[in-house]
Order: sequence, then structure tokens, then C-alpha cells
Amino acid sequence: MSGYARTALLLAAMTALFLAIGYALGGEQGMVLAFLFACGTNAWAWWNSDRVVLRMHNAEPISPDSAPRLYQMVQALSARAGIPMPALYVIHENQPNAFATGRSPERGAVAVNTGLLDLMSEEEVAGVIAHELAHIRHRDTLIMTVTATLAGAIGMLAQFGFLFRSRDGRGNPLAAIVMMIVGPIAAMVVQMAISRSREYEADRGGAEICGDPRWLASGLARLEEYKQGRVMQSAEAHPASAHMFIINPLSGLRLDSLFSTHPPTEERIRRLLALAGPGAGPWVEAAPAPRPAVPQTGPWGGGGRRNPWA
Repeated sequence: MSGYARTALLLAAMTALFLAIGYALGGEQGMVLAFLFACGTNAWAWWNSDRVVLRMHNAEPISPDSAPRLYQMVQALSARAGIPMPALYVIHENQPNAFATGRSPERGAVAVNTGLLDLMSEEEVAGVIAHELAHIRHRDTLIMTVTATLAGAIGMLAQFGFLFRSRDGRGNPLAAIVMMIVGPIAAMVVQMAISRSREYEADRGGAEICGDPRWLASGLARLEEYKQGRVMQSAEAHPASAHMFIINPLSGLRLDSLFSTHPPTEERIRRLLALAGPGAGPWVEAAPAPRPAVPQTGPWGGGGRRNPWA
């Protein structure tokens, strides 16, 4: 089964679960109310999700003048991907990471942490950005928004479930209690499955866009390595957005790894190296060292690092 078919099946399962919870809690009336609630929340997410998530992480726009080399790189990769140039944003966080958002390729945006630009080689940055452009090309940002919205709505519906029980008393109280407990967990599992499926597809697409799977494989290895000891404050404040990043930005202090929306980084690297062919492994191990920190003021502000993309 293809990645797109699996995603469609999982989204159908999420929607069916949502309607089943509504029916268990309130009969036919509850199912109708659940459907209307899902439509409303998804309509809101369609128009506002990109701006909301960028605001969550205090992302600032990147202009061609502030980082011309980075801008030119993204332009070239976007052309290879066959999509419009996305809006670029920077997040002032030391942890290297990145995410894409936008409801369509025409409304796409890519946000990168200053840690990504300061610590990683140009090849690795290109691999990471290519991965995010693959998400935009595949319209994963819309899929993940709908999934996250449905998952959140299921949790909210479960919390206030008894308010939607039908007045005729035909609702099954035991079924309602079971759904209130199991529903949010099942929604989380489906969300994890969709997220992991889309990450593998974006890795494959990113390898195609940047032209060398080893660039992204090395980037993932460095992201996982440099994440250690670097807490991303904006992600910790808004953990619901963690699934959008290329690797899990959370520290794991709240059992984040138990329900991680990201596949194991080691498995992602293994699949990319398989695409690269024999002899790819040592290249990743010998990837370029991070750039040294150079005290200098500039558009990245406050962190004491230079702008390597000027």
C-alpha cells in the first residue's frame, strides 16, 4: 500500500472514530453534533493554522537581503521540487530544527531555527530544507493540520461527552465511559501513524529534491546529536506543534517519547542510506564538523553567532 493510500485510510479511521464517539455519547444527535464540530474546527484550522504556529514560535521573516545565500538555496531547491518559493522564517532557538506549514504550495512557509544555521554544514541544511519542501509538495502540512485538529477535537468531545448525550436516554452510559477513556488514546495512536508515514515519504522526497540522500541522512544524524542538551523553549510551551518539526523538539521530560509522532531517527537514516547505495554509511559518519561560533552581531541577534548565510 502506498504512503498516500495509508494516509487516506488513517484519516478515514480518525473521522470514523470521531463520529463513533459522538454516537456513543449522544446517539444520532451526538454524531451530528460531532460532525458539525469537526467541520467547524477544520475550517478554522484551514484558514489560520499557518499563522498560529508561526506566532507560537515567535518566527520572524527572512528577507533576501538578510540571508542571500540561504534564500538562493531555497529558491533553487523549490525549483527542483516544482513548487513556488515558500516564505522563509527564522526562530531564535539554539536547538537545530525546522518545520513547514501552509495549506497549499502557494501558501507554503518554512521556518528554521538559528541553531540549524549555526551548527550544520550547507549540505546538511540543504537536505533538511529539501525535506520540508517535500512536505509542502505532498500537502502534508494540510493533512497534519486536519489530523491534529481532529485529535484535539476528539479529546475535547470526550471531556465534555456527557453534555452531548441524547435526551431520549438511548445512549449507553458504559459505552460513553469507554469512549471517553479510549477515544483520545486511539486518536493519538492514529495521529502518530499518520505523522510517521508522512515523515518517511518526506525523507524520500527530500532526498530526490536535494539530489543526494546522504545530505539529509547526515542532517538527521546531526540534528539528533545537537538536540541533546538544547531545550527548545517555544516547543516546550506548545507541545501540540511538535509533530510539525523534522525531529521531535521536546526534551522528553513529560514522557514525550512514549507517544512520539516521529519515527526513529536511526531507521530514517538507514532508509536514506539504502537509497544512496553501498558505501554511503562512512560519508555520514565523516560529515563536516559544525561551524565555529564567531561573536558578531547580525540578523540572528543575541546568540553571539555569526550569520553564515550572508
